[in-house]
Amino acid sequence: MACHRLAFDRPLLAGVQHGRSPLQAAQELFVAATVILAHDGSADPRLIYANRAALVLWRRPWNAMVGLPSRLTAEPAERQSRALALEKARRREAVAGYAGVRVDSGGRRFRLEKARLWSLRDGTGQPAGQAAAFATWWWLPEAPGGSPPPAGEEAEPGWGDRT
Repeated sequence: MACHRLAFDRPLLAGVQHGRSPLQAAQELFVAATVILAHDGSADPRLIYANRAALVLWRRPWNAMVGLPSRLTAEPAERQSRALALEKARRREAVAGYAGVRVDSGGRRFRLEKARLWSLRDGTGQPAGQAAAFATWWWLPEAPGGSPPPAGEEAEPGWGDRT
């Protein structure tokens, strides 16, 4: 959470008291309504953290989500734009306002907006991966036959802005 504060000059979670114990901070992070994910810094990054909101959204239990190559959170057609956004966030240390399409474990697509992406650092300041947080997302409709919707089709109402 310190990396987020350094990157955006604000806490990851609004209204959370500074100076709480590491256990309290971990509990608040896990139960937050904001979706929070992190992956390691390997060549094919794997998820190292997903809070409850992320597990519910992607419809995966902890042991299926953590360890998953993070590229698999997006369908193949979206992976290039996702990779470019992550590279931009890596170069700048952080990016706000990211939007993209992701896919849950059953193949259902959703759009996320207003996401924050930032670099993680280890205790010595070395790069250790990246994290993302967002509260605005909604399900996308399926076209007949289960394929993606035609261009220009309206999105299905979903959770909307949960901030």
